[in-house]
Amino acid sequence: MLLLLGIAFVAGIVTAISPCVLPVLPVVFAGGATGSERRPYAIVAGLVLSFTAFTLAATALLGALGLPGDFLRNVAIAVVLLVGLSLAWPRLGELLERPFLALGRRRPGDVGGGFLLGLSLGLLFTPCAGPVIAAVATLAAMRRFSAESVAITLAYALGAGVVLLALAVGARRGFALRPVRVHAPAVRRTLGGAIALVAVLMIFGVDTRLATHVPGYTRALQGLEDSAAAQTRLASLVGARGTIPESRLKDYGPAPGFHGTTLWLNSPTLTLAALRGKVVLVDFWTYSCVNCLRTLPYLERWDATYRSKGLVIVGVHTPEFSFEYVPSNVRRAVASLGVHYPVALDNDYATWNAFHNHYWPAEYFIDRHGHLRYAHFGEGEYERSEAVIRTLLAERGLPKPVAPSIRDQTPTGLLTPETYLGYRRFVSLVGSRLVPDRIADYSIPAHVPLSHVALRGRWLDAEERAVAVQDARLRLAFHARDVFLVAGSGRAPGTVDVSLDSRFLRTVRVGVHRLYTLVRLPGPARDHVLDLRFSPGIEAYSFTFG
Repeated sequence: MLLLLGIAFVAGIVTAISPCVLPVLPVVFAGGATGSERRPYAIVAGLVLSFTAFTLAATALLGALGLPGDFLRNVAIAVVLLVGLSLAWPRLGELLERPFLALGRRRPGDVGGGFLLGLSLGLLFTPCAGPVIAAVATLAAMRRFSAESVAITLAYALGAGVVLLALAVGARRGFALRPVRVHAPAVRRTLGGAIALVAVLMIFGVDTRLATHVPGYTRALQGLEDSAAAQTRLASLVGARGTIPESRLKDYGPAPGFHGTTLWLNSPTLTLAALRGKVVLVDFWTYSCVNCLRTLPYLERWDATYRSKGLVIVGVHTPEFSFEYVPSNVRRAVASLGVHYPVALDNDYATWNAFHNHYWPAEYFIDRHGHLRYAHFGEGEYERSEAVIRTLLAERGLPKPVAPSIRDQTPTGLLTPETYLGYRRFVSLVGSRLVPDRIADYSIPAHVPLSHVALRGRWLDAEERAVAVQDARLRLAFHARDVFLVAGSGRAPGTVDVSLDSRFLRTVRVGVHRLYTLVRLPGPARDHVLDLRFSPGIEAYSFTFG
């Protein structure tokens, strides 16, 4: 738990110096530069509080109130705009304070106003939570929001807050310099105008586009394996035999066992005790997860190459959506995907919790003595993972490593994040009010911001899926090359008509619940608009991107 909190804190620091934070920076600078010395602290305190609260509870709150997913963002933009105008036009600030004076109470002042501004910034900063959302989303999938999820999100927010506080305090000290104080009224109006301009740009979605297009200059901090220096170190560490010196692999003690598995496919029930003497790779996955599916070719090749040398791969299938709990669905997916190694169904999250896992996919490497020696989360770093396998096997005359011969499809750069359509996690809806668990009419606005969704026609929005009822259409503005949809038909097989940038592309036939490919484009990721038309009965769960 302490390790996860540390990772979340560092991820917050990294995010605060990444392109995602650029739209917030002018407001932090301007807000911190004006008012009392305590104002920067009030701003950051408000940001940390609202970011933590709304990252955890925004979806549930909006769903309970039946409000569109962009409601809170719009409120936050309005507050930021009002703060900017009150700085640029002092008369407006006086008018805003009158209700408090009329009530005989203290006016908000610098600290109260700063805290309110910070609360708004927290709402605008919430979409930056990619590095921590994975952990919180898995807890949501388990229908369990605990002290752990709160602590993880708070640690992330504090990491970002430390950096933003330093910037706000720095701006405050710069404002205290004599040349600046001499022109204080003009500077104040300029800073207010800057805040108001940021709010106007956010109204038109410029902030989301900026975060997408600005180069990811912090990628070296987020994934050192992608840097040339890290590749050089990796090459020297792996060596000619494709192994890593065992002294470089830590021993984390006895690995947890396979707890509470409800069914085993391709194998009788296995235990780590029975596998003693084998090298075991435990892969947590779920069959509709595109990240997991892109990892499968490596797992299958490693199984074929090293099984005879003592490697046992165990796929622990821990479901995210309700249809993934059905054994027959998992059995069908395992067969269609050509998975031949043992697969354990972990419907109660017992093995997941025993490993304290938080990610799909996640690989845990266990040596012949049953001790956990290495772990990798997410896609990528396949050559290093294979080097760990070869090191733990410690066999002479191993075949040539196979990972380099497989095309790595791990996406690079910034993409539209995974987008859920069930009201429990539907935070990107625009244009209509979300109506949970009832059939309702929806409409598409004239403009759909990047990484947002609009519905049209009659839909039933349930906890984890949106069900097409009549004339059901969907518009998605995204930044990616490939688009995938987790979907299925509750009735007979149906269809989804796919149009891209106002041109008809294809018709996808939807039957069993699984991941469907909607769009595959050549070249780099770009901005596009996707329009879908669903036949009645189609159940849409989430979009993922590549």
